[in-house]
Amino acid sequence: MSRVLRAAVASAGGLFSRLPALVPTPRAFSTSWCSHQAAGAVWNLGRLNHVAVAVPDLDKARAFYRDVLGGQVSEVAPLPEHGVSVVFVDLGNTKVELLHPLGDDSPIAGFLQKNRAGGMHHICIEVDNIDAAVMNLKGKKVRCLSEKPTTGAHGKPVVFLHPKDCGGVLVELEQA
Repeated sequence: MSRVLRAAVASAGGLFSRLPALVPTPRAFSTSWCSHQAAGAVWNLGRLNHVAVAVPDLDKARAFYRDVLGGQVSEVAPLPEHGVSVVFVDLGNTKVELLHPLGDDSPIAGFLQKNRAGGMHHICIEVDNIDAAVMNLKGKKVRCLSEKPTTGAHGKPVVFLHPKDCGGVLVELEQA
């Protein structure tokens, strides 16, 4: 806290005299864990590829990101092997993936039945060696939703990790 702010807090008394206890002290950021390498593994965690959002109306969501927010929005791409239609919103440093069910047996249809307005479905993080990542994570008792990677929306191998093993978040790993 700055010297001027400390003086003002000290002279204010009353409620403001407790402010120093409420204002967190800035701490130096430790980069010791930021190497992104899994401990003892032969794979590395990469950048956030996208955040996927399930939407009940793909055309309406596409128009919102394009016309209201001014985003670079892709055409609709059906992915029958995954039971979804997707649209990507390019943000430069990452993407938003808009997901809509392609048929009633789509996993996104089930998600939208529980979340009628839609919402965040999963995050996708790149890895440099998806096969090594899957083997390593299985050894750490992290469940994968498929036995081996499948081809994702970008034409690259992907695997989904069980949300109960990932802090309640469905995590997709994609080969960089």
